[in-house]
Amino acid sequence: MSTVFVNGKVFQSGAGPNDDAVFHSAMVVKDGVVQAVGSESDAAIQQAKADGSATVHDLGGRTVLPGFVDGHVHLLTLGYSLNKVPLEGCHNFEDIRKVIKDYAVANPDVKRILCRNWMFSMTPGEVTSDMIDDLDPRPIYIESKDLHATWCNTAALKDLGIYDDFDKVVGGGTIHRNAETKRPSGLLSEAAVFDLVWPYLSNVATLQERTDALEAAVNVYTEQGYTGVVDMALQEESLEAMVNYIETRPDKRPPIRITAYWLIKPRGTEAEHLAQVDRAIELAKIHNGATGRNGETLPSLRVVGVKVVCDGIVDACTAALTEPYGDSARTSADLIWQPEMVEPVVKRATEGGLQVALHAIGDRAITMAVNTIAKYPGQKTLRPRIEHLELASHDDAVRLGELGITASIQPVHADPAILRAWPRLIGEHRCGRAFAYREFQDAGAPLAIGTDAPTAPREPLANAYIATTRRSAREPNAADLGAVNPHFALTLCQAVTAATRGAAYSVFADGETGSLVPGKAADFAVVDMAWDTSKLLGAVIEETWYSGKQVFKK
Repeated sequence: MSTVFVNGKVFQSGAGPNDDAVFHSAMVVKDGVVQAVGSESDAAIQQAKADGSATVHDLGGRTVLPGFVDGHVHLLTLGYSLNKVPLEGCHNFEDIRKVIKDYAVANPDVKRILCRNWMFSMTPGEVTSDMIDDLDPRPIYIESKDLHATWCNTAALKDLGIYDDFDKVVGGGTIHRNAETKRPSGLLSEAAVFDLVWPYLSNVATLQERTDALEAAVNVYTEQGYTGVVDMALQEESLEAMVNYIETRPDKRPPIRITAYWLIKPRGTEAEHLAQVDRAIELAKIHNGATGRNGETLPSLRVVGVKVVCDGIVDACTAALTEPYGDSARTSADLIWQPEMVEPVVKRATEGGLQVALHAIGDRAITMAVNTIAKYPGQKTLRPRIEHLELASHDDAVRLGELGITASIQPVHADPAILRAWPRLIGEHRCGRAFAYREFQDAGAPLAIGTDAPTAPREPLANAYIATTRRSAREPNAADLGAVNPHFALTLCQAVTAATRGAAYSVFADGETGSLVPGKAADFAVVDMAWDTSKLLGAVIEETWYSGKQVFKK
């Protein structure tokens, strides 16, 4: 049975990266696949309408965009975060204390108080457990906006089993300690979060709780026009939840395509690193979009690569830079993965047919990531990626295109509202290199836009607003916030393409989804919007369609 969509504006990206968008008024969908896109007067459209069994869907002049594919997300963590105490509205330490105290009083039965979206700028200086110990006797876990740090009270340190551990070292991470007693002081950063906090909180959650969290995350994505996500920190606990979520659905087909990268954690030996890569190779053979854990068809889940977190973040002064941070007490920050550590991982992944996704924010880390990928030409055909690329040099921007490296970018991290501390931290001269998206595009690098949710807002057109205007979506009326490096802005067509076809391309899904052309899946969003970058914050996702079925209607 066919559905004929009429009276709309069906988006088609131009043939070249600098071409503008093209719109058509009609589209025919049959058996979940796009059959035709064009004018209502076209023969194929007319023929479909003449079919007595066809359903005609009047779009009412609204815009039809390909289903968004979030190119970088932490899906299970997002599901958890939906029930965490939000701190993004806080401006200072006192605000944080009040929000947590109010929540604790209102929720006396929860076992742990989990908070999200704390920013370092809210609490100048290093945070400690005793700053929040008096708020409640239960464990309090405060997650930083970027997920690279967790601030714990003493009860949480005991909950993790590290309060009385004076010697524990986590490779690639830091258990911050009291200078005199050497006891953990309350702040865990980088791999200490990934190795200690995430696995512990996932393990104390039941499989059903994890599955419910995953389903909640998928539901909010569906409501926002997404039909695909790229999960960037897959581990055993999240994989188990994903498989269970899909297998327990009546048709084993959730309304979203999940592609995942296995997180490689820093360890003491190369053998330990390679064992993790081998696990990813094994999983890629099992979860390849065709067969699942017990041989069942699980077309909505694929494991395609490995992720390595090469450095930290600018706000915590852990992004690896070639020059020291602006504060004279700071260093330029060490790489979490040195070249001699990451190169064998990339080599084994390439030999195993896996993509690599290298997290690199600072210019020093970006150069190391590009150099590493360049050493293994076989990666080029596997579509390697570098995540974030917040402070890339011009030379490295050019090399992205030369090497076919996907620039996996998250414009929500370029929102001026969260960059107020950057001039002080890295200096105005380096701020001038921040988020060089247009330079990546002009160099010929494939672009994949994502959100890094839950570290940042996940609304796709607010993301596009920042990418195209370089202005704040968080505080659009703030008088002190101008555009950040507007010469690096993308066009609206480029931004939408990178958030749909580009993200699909990055995971070899572009043959199936990411654009509305005959033969591809009918994955799309119906949007009430004006094709005007200045008006994107007013755009509304009104319908989401996945494989030709309406899965959300506002």
